[in-house]
Amino acid sequence: MTMDTMNGSGRTTGRGIGLAAVRGLALALVSLPGAVLCLCLSLVSIALIPIGVGIVTTPYVLTGVRAFANSRRVLAADWGGVRIPPAYRPLPEDANPWARTFGMLRDPATWRDLRWLPVDMTAGFVTALLPAVLLLYPLEGFALAIGLWRVFPDGYWYGFVPVTGQASAFGAAALGLVLLFLAHFLTPRLLGAHFRLTRAVLCGNQRELAERVRVLTETRRDAVDASAAELRRIERDLHDGAQARLVAVGMDLGTIEALLDKDPAQAKELIARTRQSSVEALSELRELVRGIHPPVLAERGLGDAVQALALRLPVATEVSVDLPGRAEAPVESAAYFAVSEVLTNAVKHSGADRIWIDLHRADGMLRATVTDNGKGGAVIGAGSGLAGVERRLGTFDGVLAVSSPPGGPTMVTMEIPCA
Repeated sequence: MTMDTMNGSGRTTGRGIGLAAVRGLALALVSLPGAVLCLCLSLVSIALIPIGVGIVTTPYVLTGVRAFANSRRVLAADWGGVRIPPAYRPLPEDANPWARTFGMLRDPATWRDLRWLPVDMTAGFVTALLPAVLLLYPLEGFALAIGLWRVFPDGYWYGFVPVTGQASAFGAAALGLVLLFLAHFLTPRLLGAHFRLTRAVLCGNQRELAERVRVLTETRRDAVDASAAELRRIERDLHDGAQARLVAVGMDLGTIEALLDKDPAQAKELIARTRQSSVEALSELRELVRGIHPPVLAERGLGDAVQALALRLPVATEVSVDLPGRAEAPVESAAYFAVSEVLTNAVKHSGADRIWIDLHRADGMLRATVTDNGKGGAVIGAGSGLAGVERRLGTFDGVLAVSSPPGGPTMVTMEIPCA
């Protein structure tokens, strides 16, 4: 092995340790206040159910808890390679507040989320913070060795080393060196332990596996219903659009044939009108085909199809694609139409003037992220376009996570398992 190779490996390892420490610190800063807020709001809202207030507030609070848990699922897959599939029971779109409240409370996944919150704010906080501590605490020992100990005339404890002079300060530096050596091996593992702890609490047992099968069965049924609705839409569009125009073209051609000898001028005018009708019929057929399965998606793949989609948007859009090879056609189609629906929502409702799209695939997952600088406030709920996207991804065991604080920005992340 050459020296350059060894140096490169060392730099890569150092970056990995530093990245794990930064990610762990970010998780710790978010997990503690986020978990405390979600748990307090949930307990208060559930306690207010007997007086009626909780009937209205609980669905919104639990939806926020699910969003918080789903964001951790996405980070676990992206940062730790740990897959934590959700298994929430779907709720009817037209459900009233009473049905939504008790439907969510009867869902075992809801109580797993609530059990996870105190774990995340205690053991989860510690396992997330330790990587940063193991990397940063040794710096204090080194600082004591180079003279910081003089600031503490009455002595100072560094770990189990009492620092009262230069010799003991060197002992603190030696302890810091040992901790730094341990950080080299433990920092990435501690971050992985945080995500495995999250999976252990959020994932269910064998009974929950049966619930998971039931959820998948319902998502498959939703897919069948959606396919039937799509076929009815295609039939209606053909009947009311292109078919009607083609029938009119046929009738006009019959009229032209009768007028050719009697009134050539009127026949010529009718020919021009018939040509325009045929052009409009062809345009409608092309739009219909594009809505079923865009030709660019079939011919050039998901990346080029999304780039072509972005070019048609009235908002400045940047697309970043990192897709080695092609995914399965159904997966590409689901990802394309999910991204299309999210972009439509962003253009219509966000008030954004810039959108960023990121597509990449790693570890058997196709991930699409759509970010806009709009006003925020997007939620996954009954009647919203994002609810339809969630159902579409659920058919493929996919995950949808939304981060959209008031004032923006909005980030919608979609993950679909793929070969």
